[in-house]
Amino acid sequence: MKSRFLHLFAIIILSALSYQYSVAQPIFTDASRSDRERAEDIVKHMTLQEKVSLMVYNSPAIDRLGVRNYNWWNEALHGIARNGNATVFPMPIAMASSFDADLLERVFVATSDEGRIKWNIARSAKDKNMWYKGLSYWTPNINIFRDPRWGRGMETYGEDPYLTSQLGMAVVRGLQGDCKDGVIKALACAKHYAVHSGPESKRHSFDAVVSERDLWETYLPAFKDLVTKADVKQVMFAYNRIYGVPAGANECFMRDILEKEWGFQGVVVSDCWAVKDFYAGHKWSAGRVDAAAAAVKAGMDMECGDAVPAIPEAIRRGLLTEDDVDESIIRVMEHRYLLGEMDDDVPWDKLSTDKLCSQEHSDLALEMAHKSIVLLENKGILPLKKREKLLIVGPNADQPRMMWGNYNGFPLNELSLLDGIKAKGVNIEYVDGVPYVEGLTTKPVVGDVSMKATYSLDSNDFDVEKLVAAAKDYTTVIFAGGLASCLEGEQLEVSAPGFDGGDRTTLSLPEVQKRAIKALHDAGKRVILINFSGSAMAFADEAKWCDAIVQAWYLGQEGGKAIADVLFGDVNPSGKLPLTFYASDDQLADFEDYSMKGRTYRYFDGKPLYPFGYGLSYTKFKFGKAKISDTTDGGQALVVNVRNTGKCDGEDVVQLYISRADDPDGPIKTLRGFKRIALKAGEEKQVSIPIDEETFLWWNPATCRMNPMPGEYILHYGDSSDSKSLKILKYKFTLTRID
Repeated sequence: MKSRFLHLFAIIILSALSYQYSVAQPIFTDASRSDRERAEDIVKHMTLQEKVSLMVYNSPAIDRLGVRNYNWWNEALHGIARNGNATVFPMPIAMASSFDADLLERVFVATSDEGRIKWNIARSAKDKNMWYKGLSYWTPNINIFRDPRWGRGMETYGEDPYLTSQLGMAVVRGLQGDCKDGVIKALACAKHYAVHSGPESKRHSFDAVVSERDLWETYLPAFKDLVTKADVKQVMFAYNRIYGVPAGANECFMRDILEKEWGFQGVVVSDCWAVKDFYAGHKWSAGRVDAAAAAVKAGMDMECGDAVPAIPEAIRRGLLTEDDVDESIIRVMEHRYLLGEMDDDVPWDKLSTDKLCSQEHSDLALEMAHKSIVLLENKGILPLKKREKLLIVGPNADQPRMMWGNYNGFPLNELSLLDGIKAKGVNIEYVDGVPYVEGLTTKPVVGDVSMKATYSLDSNDFDVEKLVAAAKDYTTVIFAGGLASCLEGEQLEVSAPGFDGGDRTTLSLPEVQKRAIKALHDAGKRVILINFSGSAMAFADEAKWCDAIVQAWYLGQEGGKAIADVLFGDVNPSGKLPLTFYASDDQLADFEDYSMKGRTYRYFDGKPLYPFGYGLSYTKFKFGKAKISDTTDGGQALVVNVRNTGKCDGEDVVQLYISRADDPDGPIKTLRGFKRIALKAGEEKQVSIPIDEETFLWWNPATCRMNPMPGEYILHYGDSSDSKSLKILKYKFTLTRID
């Protein structure tokens, strides 16, 4: 009897201990369990209101479950943004000019390093806000820059789907990094899914209608690659409608394509207040409750906005179930565990604060700025001699913040183009007086934490005679002109000649700048135009008036030094245009027509002023005859010898395009490979560009998808998309296997 009593007592004690342990150590606190298991478990302990609160970007703490406050909204477009000092790299459209995916990945490794450091500092300080301090970055912007008038095009990687895909994947790799002990470094975000590229003034009500071919051939490839190849962890849906349905409620795109076809298992994020547009802008849903239900039903997990709090009412009306909410909140929590944000002592905590705004990162920003600069014209004037007496004029001559672009951080030091040239020990004088646009009385404040800049308009006229008189003792004048991100950008309150709500109405330089350049030319001056812009310009007149044109984009914190290095030959320019520079506005299609017909180098059959992939050097490169060779891994590659035939070292970008003669409705040619190469004067190297089934992805009307399509192709290779600079090689592609 005693023995049975002791046995029963032991069972009771063990059961109690087991129960106590299970209570003390629930699955969601057990770091040895998978992120998914922990997420599923913690959601079981949440009330509906708690679940809903964590589906909003500025999520509050739930102390009883150990959930800390977290803000999902952070930006890292070209460096950590809106959170104090950080390294400011060139804008994406500039970095696209490098045609260098490896360098771009290094840029975003540095960016995520600085982001983790700032996160660690904010968490240590128990920051209650955390806005712009989290680890979920809403970048890259991989929309296609289909029309150069779009103000936000500067945030993209250009007009070509292949280039956008390759560079977008590099951004994701750099930001997200490797998982250390199961903890990812950061979450990247492919945005804005799926068909979005202006106009800015109508984005809250616009319906983007495209053909199936344009959809799958141009607008979707980069999104597909970032999801299926780079494992991007977030996708943000756009403001606009697609085929009449708001992007965030479009179950065809969100469920059928993104989730089922591509297998996306990450977090779907709304663009900010895009759900409100369902009813306020598009007039598609009855109100906030219906909009919230439609977004969650379509697959939205995280909202930047204020519709999600209406979810409980949507459930009461039978528009949603709590299971629908659980599906989303489990994904949200799974990725918070993946970030290590729910735990203490994760590997990324050990990053040294010395990396923040370090010399190493500044050097990287300078390297990228060097490779981003595109030399468009050079009539023998460049590189300049440092002993030459120079005058610099123009609205961007002494404006360092202009080069920060938008969605920017704040570098430790400011450096204008004027400062960069002075640092060379050059005899240069600066004369102010040329405005961006006639009528601006104060220079716009650019690089602000806000996306918008304010300035006043006035009727004072620019004195061109005064400018010419100031230049009378100078032979060479540097005109630092172009635009600024307060004139072109995201939904800006700008209504000046040539600009409309952030978009542009013309590709021409503002008239006041054109008048100044022509006057200097007519006065017999040698004019070097340094153009700052985030988009293509029409320089037909300037090409006649100027002895050199340098496309400087918005080059970030090291832009002033980088341009000066190029002007004086310390660096040989090597950037290539990631979009077409048309000759005039007359060559543009209707801005609101999303058809690719007549757009970009792939479908434009006119003569551009400067073609996609174009960029001059201070040296010359000669391409040999290419051949197709087998590779050691069993594949094939296009192999071509390239020689530097000039007298100085330089870099070039070997570009591979394909076309099909039997498809009159297809692209004239389309990029399928590129490789940057450095050659010393007189040196020759063999360049190998892999070709495989994906090289021959082509529109298949039978599947309504892009498939590897057997047939006769022409391989075009050279240093730009211009047919005159390309050599060709015929190739018959045959499928070796069928999946």
